[in-house]
Amino acid sequence: MSGPHEEATPGADARRRDDRAPLVESVPLFPTDAPAVPPRPTTTPAPPAQPPYRRTRADARVDRAPDIAAPPRPLPPTPVASPAVPSSPPPLAAPETAPTDTVPTDTVPRRPAAPSIATPTAPVPRMPSPPTPGAQTPMSGASSAPTSPAPASSAPTLIEPASRREQRVRERDSFLQTERPEEPAREGARGALNRLGLRIRPSADEQSARDDELAVSQHWPGPRTIAVVNGKGGAGKTPTTVLLSAVFARYGGAGVLAWDNNQTRGTLGWRTDTGAHDRTLLELLPEAGRLLGTGAQSADLAHFMHHQPREKYDVLRSKPIRLAHENRLSPTDVDAIHAVASKFYRLIVIDSGNDESDPMWLRMIDHADQLVIATTTRADHAEAGALLIEALEERDERSARLARESVAVVSQADPKATAAELDHVTSGYRSLSREVVSIPFDHEMVDGPLRYGALNKRAQRAWLSAAAAVARGF
Repeated sequence: MSGPHEEATPGADARRRDDRAPLVESVPLFPTDAPAVPPRPTTTPAPPAQPPYRRTRADARVDRAPDIAAPPRPLPPTPVASPAVPSSPPPLAAPETAPTDTVPTDTVPRRPAAPSIATPTAPVPRMPSPPTPGAQTPMSGASSAPTSPAPASSAPTLIEPASRREQRVRERDSFLQTERPEEPAREGARGALNRLGLRIRPSADEQSARDDELAVSQHWPGPRTIAVVNGKGGAGKTPTTVLLSAVFARYGGAGVLAWDNNQTRGTLGWRTDTGAHDRTLLELLPEAGRLLGTGAQSADLAHFMHHQPREKYDVLRSKPIRLAHENRLSPTDVDAIHAVASKFYRLIVIDSGNDESDPMWLRMIDHADQLVIATTTRADHAEAGALLIEALEERDERSARLARESVAVVSQADPKATAAELDHVTSGYRSLSREVVSIPFDHEMVDGPLRYGALNKRAQRAWLSAAAAVARGF
């Protein structure tokens, strides 16, 4: 042993320095054929590139305590016959957890476990924890309390869909009254009781009159033309033309024209009021082109038409004082007059002549929308009208339709005619025409100017029914 005063030698100092040197580098821990294990780093290495996996609650607990090193988990023993340790660990399996809508699971890396230098085997992947129902993956440093997905909003929609709104409007009852209210009675005993404060419904006759008034007061799209015909003179064509025009104008308003389309001496101008001039259709024809132009106005017709101030319709007269050959018109003339009348009037009532073979008469049939057979209770008048219907049925298809849809107006021109005679003619036309209307006798219809307001109540009601029958054919 060397004492404290032993002399120091250079060899002894060298030995003492060698004794204090670290022995880790000189003593191998593993065989030479095994790969060297790197020394434990003094700081936490960067996590190796790993496949993305889903974070668990255990990782969250590690994040909450970053200063405390997590103890290494015990690993199973390594088999003796295991081959050489691979240079890189196998990929870790991603644990199955509930989907989350707050943190994208494919962007959070797995926190690696603390490396151990005492085990020469490769690291074993961490076993996944059983998934917790309703659990979500929190972000690093966040609370580990499980969160549940936000429930769907139960607040009502602010804007109601259009389809639902339309359905709701259809289902509810409207506050507006859609049906026309029935007016109480105004005539007879029922009307007298209503004037005392009661409310009684109209009788069947009064309601029928109201329905006819509604029918003749309609305005149709486009002009309508009515042809009043019979091959026998004196059958009542002119009174029928005048009184039908008066009814349509009285209940339906202005825009009604009565036209005398007669090659011979038409009497329409004689039985109506005369205007401030004596012009006829012969003076109208040269001005037809100008009246059809864009610069023409309805007031320009006052130079040629004779307005009826009481009945509110106009009359286009023929030239009765001239010879027939001087009044001769062609079908082209009829077309021109009808074109002017259709431009300015909604309803045209034509009083025809007696010659059914005249081109002017036939052209009138081509323009007609409704045919009216005028006759009296006389047998010759009724027979002439029936023959005319049969002739039109054989002319062409359009004329046949006009004949089938015609309206027969049977006037009691003779005050001595019996009810049986009137019924005989009326019943005979029921198989020839669509509707038949009988007109009772009235002295105002015999001679002189014809005015609807001058007729008695029965005659007025009959002519209203006749006009309503014609209107139902449009």
